[in-house]
Amino acid sequence: MSGPTPPFRCAAAARKRDDPQLGSAPQARRWLLIEHRGPWQIDALAGSGIAPAMLQQINRAVHDQAARPLLIRRPGRTDATVPSAWAVCYEDGAVRWGGWSDDTGLESALQTLAAPSPGPGGDPEPILLACTHGLHDVCCALRGRPVAAALAQEWPEATWECSHVGGDRFAANLVVLPDGVYYGNLDPETAVHAVRSHLAGAVAVQHLRGMTRVSPPAQVAVAAVHERLGPFGAGDVRETAVTHTSPGVWRVQLAVPEAGLARIEVTVASARRAPAQLTCRAASDTPAAEYRVVNLVVG
Repeated sequence: MSGPTPPFRCAAAARKRDDPQLGSAPQARRWLLIEHRGPWQIDALAGSGIAPAMLQQINRAVHDQAARPLLIRRPGRTDATVPSAWAVCYEDGAVRWGGWSDDTGLESALQTLAAPSPGPGGDPEPILLACTHGLHDVCCALRGRPVAAALAQEWPEATWECSHVGGDRFAANLVVLPDGVYYGNLDPETAVHAVRSHLAGAVAVQHLRGMTRVSPPAQVAVAAVHERLGPFGAGDVRETAVTHTSPGVWRVQLAVPEAGLARIEVTVASARRAPAQLTCRAASDTPAAEYRVVNLVVG
């Protein structure tokens, strides 16, 4: 007699299907990080307890700046008496931090988000965001929390848990800021390896989902350059042009100036995969996009 059917887990199902993750990083120009110790509701920001008037200001600001808002918290137990932090990450790599204890304290965060970038000012400290938003998708908690704990052992000041980053089925997910790089399908060991490689100047292509500053086809093209011509750092491969040449096909032009590669052309094609349940809470099956590199030419 068979036992009860185990609950559906989207990350396990995606790995069984071998879902490709390249090109799945959501695009964002800037990031607004707000420390909030939880609990986090399904819609973390809307359910944060921040006053509706301030939420309206936040939503307007992130829309105007094409920014991504996330709630963050330290792994494990935290001191609730310590003021909460906020951070703004700019597209050029600049990062600015501040603090807040009530809603009015977030006004300076929104002013910073809307302001021109002050410039990186050297190498900013990395921010490691492990998605652990279990109420949004249980896979994010089951797979994300061990990753957050492992990263916190190695990089305690850089590591944060964060709310939903997208791509639940690729849990555990990690975002490295201010580089804007998504990694997925991680466990504690591979997460530590990926971060070590990333911080040493070599993008961990085997776990790469994409770079948030470029479109999905360009993410796939950039990854191909890292894989075939690298290793390179997160900001070394630069998109110079993207042309939609025909339905589902793009020509992406890239350069790696530091390596003397002035012109690289990558052709990327997309297709729709068979419909599948892409999240643990999904009510129906959905087709996902799949990208492949058709050609890569240097020079």
